[in-house]
This record gives sequence, C-alpha cells and structure tokens, in this order.
Amino acid sequence: MGSIFTKIINGEIPSYKVAEDENFIAFLDVNPNAKGHTLCVPKQEINKIFDMDEDHYLALMQFSRKIAKALEKTVPCKRIGVAVVGLEVPHVHVHLIPLQDMDDMRFERKVKLEKHEFEDLAHAIAANL
Repeated sequence: MGSIFTKIINGEIPSYKVAEDENFIAFLDVNPNAKGHTLCVPKQEINKIFDMDEDHYLALMQFSRKIAKALEKTVPCKRIGVAVVGLEVPHVHVHLIPLQDMDDMRFERKVKLEKHEFEDLAHAIAANL
C-alpha cells in the first residue's frame, strides 16, 4: 500500500497540482500553514530524504527551487521558508511556505481556503514557472 503522496502521484486522490516532471510533482498542501504552502515530492516513494541517492536529492532541491521562485512571484511574502520534516507522511517531501513571520513555519496555525481559491492559486503559481 503506497503513501498518500503515491496515491496523489498515481491520480487515485485529487490534488491541486502546480508542476510535474518525470521525477517530481508539486502540489498545494490542503492543510496549509499559509496561503501557497506547496509540497515538492519525488515520484519514487522514499521514506527519508537522506536515503535518496545524491543525484536524486540534488534534483529534488533544483525542482523545489524552481517552484519556490514561482511561488514567490505569485504570493506576496517576505520570503519562502523551506522545511523537510517527514514525520506525518513516510514519503520524502519538501514544504515550501510563503512567510510573513516565524509563526508560519510552526505547523500549528493553519489557514482555510475554498476549493476555487486552491484551484486559482495552483494555476497562478504554474503560470509563473
């Protein structure tokens, strides 16, 4: 049984996809810390980021950087925060979070968005790639 992210990658669960290539996918977090909170995920299901081979890890960071630059153009913020926690889903994922203050990185305060807001945001970020 695959992780929830594998199910998203396989199209079994819907997502607000921002970008995708042969190795990675980026989609909006449905329980975001801040508007625009995006996850960058390798398509290969790997539990821990430092278990990735070096080339795959570096490619994930390059993919994440590209998404972060588009996100910064789309969502007004002071900067894009980056976190790799990995305890909630056993599948490597990079959190990209538009920051106004440090509380946006705490994973305690969440924002609520309507379906159309997620859809509009995903399209706007993708347009800035």
